[in-house]
Order: sequence, then structure tokens, then C-alpha cells
Amino acid sequence: MAVNPESVAAATASAAAAVSMEGERHEQAIDQADAITFKVVFKKQTNNITMGKSQLVGELKDRAHDLTGVPVSMMKLMFKGMLKDNSKTLAEVGIGNGAKLMVVGSTIEQVLGVTAPVDTSANASATSATGTKKTKLCESEKHKKIIAKGKPDDVLVGIRGQNDPLPAQPLTGMVNSINGKVRLTFKLEQDELWIGTKVRTDKIPMGQIQSILAEPIDGHEEYHLMGLQLGTTEHSRYWVYWVPSQYVRAIKSTVLGQ
Repeated sequence: MAVNPESVAAATASAAAAVSMEGERHEQAIDQADAITFKVVFKKQTNNITMGKSQLVGELKDRAHDLTGVPVSMMKLMFKGMLKDNSKTLAEVGIGNGAKLMVVGSTIEQVLGVTAPVDTSANASATSATGTKKTKLCESEKHKKIIAKGKPDDVLVGIRGQNDPLPAQPLTGMVNSINGKVRLTFKLEQDELWIGTKVRTDKIPMGQIQSILAEPIDGHEEYHLMGLQLGTTEHSRYWVYWVPSQYVRAIKSTVLGQ
């Protein structure tokens, strides 16, 4: 019987894709004798995971993060109590076939409350007769509403056209997208940015911040509007208003290493 080259190629490509996907799910090959399959539950979501019982709790937390979006630094992984020691193997903590684990925690979007619908005008392009130009952030309705409330009385003094190093004390007096007071503390020894409000302080690993948008506020160019990209979607951008302009470059340099 003649062999169709196209069918063989398709079958080969399909097999290669399957192997690639399997490789993405498992960072290392698992010996069949070592493999265990168990459930990880997060809210209403249940995932079946296969790992080696000689793999570490820390590796399991990385897998749980990929599945749930809960940062490892904010995650509580529960199995007969909270799993704290990342250096122990799954066998050592008693995880076997059919075990059921629970992830407790919140995604970045949930933690910071940036779940409002996307305002596409924040980064939309306005087409003119001469071509396409990017709309200024301050022209977005959601930003206009916050800026229109005026500069906070206790905001730090802003200086236009100057670049200063970050002060030793936190940056205070700013507000977020719900007009709540915000302070930014740069914990260099821990490589974390602490975002504090009146009710909580969220400790964000700097490596988790993917990008920073910043733009002078119209009519108040000594201050900036700043967006911290904490996740992969527009929903995960955390907006801070009235950031003193002289610290913008230092913030980007400190957080992003630019």
C-alpha cells in the first residue's frame, strides 16, 4: 500500500506537538515507577497533576502557580496543614496517588482589585488625517475622573525636568484607580515593591513587574500617572496617580533594571 507523504508528515508533526506539550507540562521526565497523580483544587477549579514523588514541594508550587495564577509568594498550599518547606519531596510530606491538595490565595488581579473592565482608550490609537497616533493616557476617561479630583493635599513635592534617586523613606500621598491613598516602599534587600493602602500592604516581587508605563499629568507635569504591569493582561495593570516626576526614572531603574 502506498504511503501518503503528507499523512506521514502530519502524523509526525502531531506527535511532535504532543511531545512538546508534554515537555511544557513537565520540566523533567518522570520515571513511571516514581509518578503519582493527585488533585489540586483552587476555588471551583480542580486540576489533575502528575509529578514524581521525588520532586520537591517548591516545584509543585510552581506548577500550582501556572494552573491558578496565584503567585507562589502569596500562596498557601494545603495538605494535612500548610506545606511550608519547599525543600521536602512530595513523598516526604505524604502526597501520593489520589491525594487532594488545596491552593489558598488570590491572583494579582484579585489582590489589588484591578478587575475593572478594560478601558481600551488608555492605550488606543487615534487615527488622524496624517496617520495614526497614540492617545495620551491622561485623555482616557477612567484616568480623567481620578485626576479631576485634584492633587492630594499630602502628596510629596514634584519637580519637573529633574531625575533624583529614590528617597530612603516610602513614596506617599499618591492615589490608585479607586482614589484610595497609596504608598510605594522599595525593599531592595528583599527585591520587593510593597504597595500599601489603608487596609493592606501587598508585597510584590520586583521580578513579577513586567513593565511600567508613565506619563506626565496634563497641567501638572511635575507629577506622573504610572501603570505597573503585574500580570499578563490589561486587567493586571495597577495605576498610581500623582507620582513625583523626579522619581519616575529611578522607579523604572530600580524595578526593571533599566
